[in-house]
Amino acid sequence: MRWLSLMNETRNLVGDTMASAPVGTAGPSAVRTRPDRCPGILRPWPADDGLLVRLRLVAGNLSVDALTALVQVAQSFGDGRIHLTSRANLQLRGLPDDGTGHLTTPAHRAITDTGLLPAPTHDLVRNVMASPLTGIDGGRTDLTALARDLDRGIRASQSLAGLPGKFLFVLDDGRGDLMGHWCDLGLVALDDHSVQLRVGDHYAAVVELSRVVPELLALAERFVAERGDGPEAAWHVNELASPLADAQPADPRLPRPDEPLPFVAGDGWEHLAVGADGIAGEELLARLAGQARVRVTPWYGIVVWDGGQA
Repeated sequence: MRWLSLMNETRNLVGDTMASAPVGTAGPSAVRTRPDRCPGILRPWPADDGLLVRLRLVAGNLSVDALTALVQVAQSFGDGRIHLTSRANLQLRGLPDDGTGHLTTPAHRAITDTGLLPAPTHDLVRNVMASPLTGIDGGRTDLTALARDLDRGIRASQSLAGLPGKFLFVLDDGRGDLMGHWCDLGLVALDDHSVQLRVGDHYAAVVELSRVVPELLALAERFVAERGDGPEAAWHVNELASPLADAQPADPRLPRPDEPLPFVAGDGWEHLAVGADGIAGEELLARLAGQARVRVTPWYGIVVWDGGQA
């Protein structure tokens, strides 16, 4: 199938052929010989059909207006489709090259005009995934604002612009849907005011929800300081010579890992299947008619709902 071909092509091109792993297993680990090549807007990947760019969405969130603008970019400059990734981000393919491996000025301007590049210096490092239904339905606490605060903290730090493009934060709101997804740094909510941190393939300290963002930012800063530099620098926490934080026993309040969100409708929301091959712009906009908010999920789908503040 074509979507499998595209997915495998992208994984091979950006140099990430390592499988995802849950807490308690090794996770991504390798001896590096080069920097990562994970694409962004300012660092496209030269695929066979043109340049490929990745747009990072904090916790998968974007407005229908932003998505509508992106559809217009895909139709004007790319292959006409919006592509999803397993990290709840978006990709555009088939974009024009200015001859130097970068987007042409009109294509670059059209993408930045969508508002989906809030910090060019941090284009590659805003990798923040959260439970897709957090703040919409269920979960032990709403992590929407926390994800935004974490993103603001990342963008405010000059040193965190040096994170690898593969470095991933994963925030589980206590329903267990992301507990099996490997991460570099993350958390699982224990209740509405405390979480247990995840650091690589182990659990770490239990902290109050109000302290989580500073704790995660401090750990990320420490990773940047300890990862080294040059082509042999670590991409992931598990590749450091010594643990980034002490391992702690799993808190008994941790939920059981849950299955990925199925493609179903809930109370005021629906999880729509898209697939890794993406979806044509007109079809996508037709499916979003009357909806106010969109959230991309790690399972090649989108949650649509009537809005609120999420």
